[in-house]
Amino acid sequence: MNKGAIRRTAWRLIKSYWQSKEKWKACGLLGGVIALSLGQVYMLVMLNQWNNVFYNALQERNFDVFWSLIGQFSLIAFGYIIMAVYAVYVKQMLEIKWRTWMTDRYLEEWMQKQTYYRLQVTGRMDMDNPDQRISDDIGSFVNLTLTLFIGLLKQATTLVAFVFILWELSGTLDIPLGGTVLTVPGYMVFVTLFYSIAGTWLAHKVGRRLIGLNYDQQRYEADFRFSMVRVRENSESIAFYGGEGPELQNFQERFSMVINNFWALMKRTKLLNFYVNGYAQLAIIVPILMSAPRYFAGDMQLGGFIQTLSAFGRVQDALSYFVEAYDTIAQYVAVIRRLGGFSQHMQEAEAMEMDFAFARRDNVNGLVLENIQVALPDGRSLTEKLSLAVPAGKYLLVSGGSGCGKSTLLRALAGIWPYGSGTVTLPDGWRTMFLPQRPYLPLGSLRRAIYYPQPVPEQDTVDLRGLMDRFGIGHLADRLDEADDWSRILSLGEQQRLAFIRILLLRPDMVFLDESTSALDEMREAEAYDALKELLPDMAVVSVGHRSTLLKKHDKKLQLTGEGSWQLCPLGD
Repeated sequence: MNKGAIRRTAWRLIKSYWQSKEKWKACGLLGGVIALSLGQVYMLVMLNQWNNVFYNALQERNFDVFWSLIGQFSLIAFGYIIMAVYAVYVKQMLEIKWRTWMTDRYLEEWMQKQTYYRLQVTGRMDMDNPDQRISDDIGSFVNLTLTLFIGLLKQATTLVAFVFILWELSGTLDIPLGGTVLTVPGYMVFVTLFYSIAGTWLAHKVGRRLIGLNYDQQRYEADFRFSMVRVRENSESIAFYGGEGPELQNFQERFSMVINNFWALMKRTKLLNFYVNGYAQLAIIVPILMSAPRYFAGDMQLGGFIQTLSAFGRVQDALSYFVEAYDTIAQYVAVIRRLGGFSQHMQEAEAMEMDFAFARRDNVNGLVLENIQVALPDGRSLTEKLSLAVPAGKYLLVSGGSGCGKSTLLRALAGIWPYGSGTVTLPDGWRTMFLPQRPYLPLGSLRRAIYYPQPVPEQDTVDLRGLMDRFGIGHLADRLDEADDWSRILSLGEQQRLAFIRILLLRPDMVFLDESTSALDEMREAEAYDALKELLPDMAVVSVGHRSTLLKKHDKKLQLTGEGSWQLCPLGD
């Protein structure tokens, strides 16, 4: 992203919350933060004035007003502390509400219309780790937005308040020019202005590479973390393969990217810190050198001298805000790029036009496909001009060589595959269900895993134990309310049998099975199909499979022969 795109993206991300239904509560909290921040600036002005009176009293050894001034300082300090504490507290309240709203919005957008799946289908190389963008980047964006905005507002107010004080305290500077004298009023204001502008420009030159380095660091950290999550999720397969060596090498390669980028980040941060700290230390001596002549000439008392130094420091801090905050700004820009890219890709995925037409009609008695064409993202055709019907109670077997598009055809019929065209018609009111080869088991109790995606009924009247006995997993009936990671505990065969129980609980009008019995032996497979035929006799079934034993359980076979061609033939007993 260029600078203009970053600004537009930041504004789009910010305004979405401040135009939402929560905007009035948010404005109230923001108003509280602003009021407390302005109150802090007012307290700093009072403290600056106190410096003048107090140090003059010290110079004059006026003990009579000493304790009175100490009391004034205590009141000013107490007020400043209260405002500073509650400014942070109210800011954190606003941060929680903003992050909650923004996270809910991103989660809804990520989950609706299978956007999470479409992002994976499109295979965008810059669309890495969406989980991190939602869990980490949103929190960072909200925190940094408020921190930078409130910091900028506070420094701008400080600048306005103290620049007038500094102008009055500076007096005039006479600069001899040949036979004339140039008189510069409020010269300290011009000194700090020049010093701060030059400092900001140099800070940008030194630290601008931090933006790209921070962006890469977040990406490399997320990739390293995700690689370890992958091993945890596939630990059994890796153990069977004995793949510890390649996995360890993968960890080391990804971690080396983290470390190498971090070294570059450290070196650039070191240069910036040298500059920032040198700039800050030089800012201490500059106002002393500029004010000393007037003080030693007797034109300024000690209190005025100290007040001038304090005012110069406040103005210089305000004008140098971007120098001090440059590293934070670099992180902020990186977060904006990540969140903006994520939001854009989600919108693109959601906007992908589906050329498949899905219709519901009362005058059909099952699934009807008309001129179905299924393609790959690169345009290659898997199925062309496919037309067929699967009436209620009938079974269709889809077979063909590996890679010919069997599973992709089911994805298209499920409405989650965007590449292709044609019309899919079902009877009005029919419910469908799709079963992948590896069933998804959510974390929680086994009962919840069996009922997924339905909620567990408050009064479970289904004879789950009987169904589990029928499918050969009755030994798990006593663990129905035990919470665990069941996808890790159960074998693939047990998971597939559990998925068939799901069908019987949901009782759909049509089910699509994508090699859903691949881990079952032939006897268990036959029993599973017989249970469907017996308990749900009017349900239509479309199966993807390779085994010859499946031929006996289906009425027709759709053979995909590759490059878009297909054959449909009846199956006898």
